[in-house]
Amino acid sequence: MIDFYLNGRRQQCADVPAETSLLELLRLHLGKTGTKEGCASGDCGACTVAIGELDAQGELEYRSANACILPAHQVASCHLVTVEGLARSDTPHSAQPHSSQLHPAQAAMVDHHGSQCGFCTPGIVMSLFTLYEQQRRTRAPLTQQHLEQALGGNLCRCTGYRPIRDAALAMGDYPDFQLAWADNTELADNLAGLRSDAYVAPQNYAMPQDIAALREMKRLRPRAKLVAGGTDLWLETTQRLETLDDIIDVHQVAELRTIDETAGGWWIGAAITLAELSPLFSEHFPAFEHLLHRFASSQIRNRGTLGGNIANASPIGDGPPVLLALGARLRLDGPEGARELPLEDFFLDYRKTALAEHEFIAAIFIPHPSAGRNLKHNLKIWKLSKRREDDISAVLGAFAWRIEEGVLRDVRLAFGGMAAIPLRATATEATLEGRAPDSAAFAAARQQLGEELTPMNDVRGSAEYRRTAASNLLERLRLMIEADNNHSAIKVTLDAYAH
Repeated sequence: MIDFYLNGRRQQCADVPAETSLLELLRLHLGKTGTKEGCASGDCGACTVAIGELDAQGELEYRSANACILPAHQVASCHLVTVEGLARSDTPHSAQPHSSQLHPAQAAMVDHHGSQCGFCTPGIVMSLFTLYEQQRRTRAPLTQQHLEQALGGNLCRCTGYRPIRDAALAMGDYPDFQLAWADNTELADNLAGLRSDAYVAPQNYAMPQDIAALREMKRLRPRAKLVAGGTDLWLETTQRLETLDDIIDVHQVAELRTIDETAGGWWIGAAITLAELSPLFSEHFPAFEHLLHRFASSQIRNRGTLGGNIANASPIGDGPPVLLALGARLRLDGPEGARELPLEDFFLDYRKTALAEHEFIAAIFIPHPSAGRNLKHNLKIWKLSKRREDDISAVLGAFAWRIEEGVLRDVRLAFGGMAAIPLRATATEATLEGRAPDSAAFAAARQQLGEELTPMNDVRGSAEYRRTAASNLLERLRLMIEADNNHSAIKVTLDAYAH
């Protein structure tokens, strides 16, 4: 039984199979066909919906998500908003202009001709709705950066981006709008009540609430698939047409949903979403936070987790190379207890890790950038991909270092998209360690890197391209260090996302 609210009305859906996506629940079980299926892989945004959950103050906060790869059972105790729930139907059409009947996201799209064929429009409107609600909560001006983040996961194949952008920027010009279901002042209290009710899951779908229950489930069902955000796992059913016949959903495990700060750094629960990490990274790892803007899309970041990004063990995952450069560690847990290991010992081969069959990732430790040293670790990250928004890396380079008394110390160079696993270039690190960051040192490092890397060939880039790109990223690093040391204002790149 999935007990939730949809556009202000309570829904109780029984006998929903474990592998059902939210998109299937909406279209096939509930007859809500406004939400469209485009790619069924979380790329196009046509299926975007808004999920409302209670924040720490007990108020509803809405975040966008891709319904096509979101497990339907994860909307239990949530308020789900689809495109059908935005317009008011209780205002006489003859007496009011359309702007009084439509949400500003809809009215602006109409007035600025933002819809062409219309297939992608529901998803775009829902992304604009969540953007509008966030701007209303924070009362912050709508910047180009916020707009790009909100719409980066929505593709318009009719090339209607300019009028869509104009519509987004004009939303604030419309009168404040009260959604019909928002008239219900008891909605938040009703959702809180659902949380106290017993969730009834199908036999092959479990949703533990604490780590003790998760350990016991892994003991009894060691081969069960773990799902947190579903942004990668659900592709097994939508793209590979495989059956997910035994699932343990960890997204509500309390111990996996915390960030614990220590003197040396932070233990980040494996079920913390990428979006939730943004404030921490913004303060302490701005280059990592900057990368998040190109880490898939807002819809993915709102559901995907750092733990899942690691556990997938993909050679093109954006998180692991950065964490390798930062010296991250993992806490693995299971029925036999917890253990820790460096992240670099976790990846064994393509999609193979050091996790035992009954284990799971509980937390990721990221050292404080100045832990144990007087000088702060520097961090630079560059991602190369075919398009700027919502794309997979061809090459990702993450570089950390300190400069003490004019020489490089604690150099860590990590790459994604190079081999079967994300990796550190340890021999190249040794070439730079203890040397001044000059042309000679980096020339030797580039020579060593070319010998150390054995890049793969695939549709995103040839081995030679990857080898050349990695070498060029090292040269970019040298130029940036030189510019920083000389307090130079000269830019070494015109890439809008260089950091």
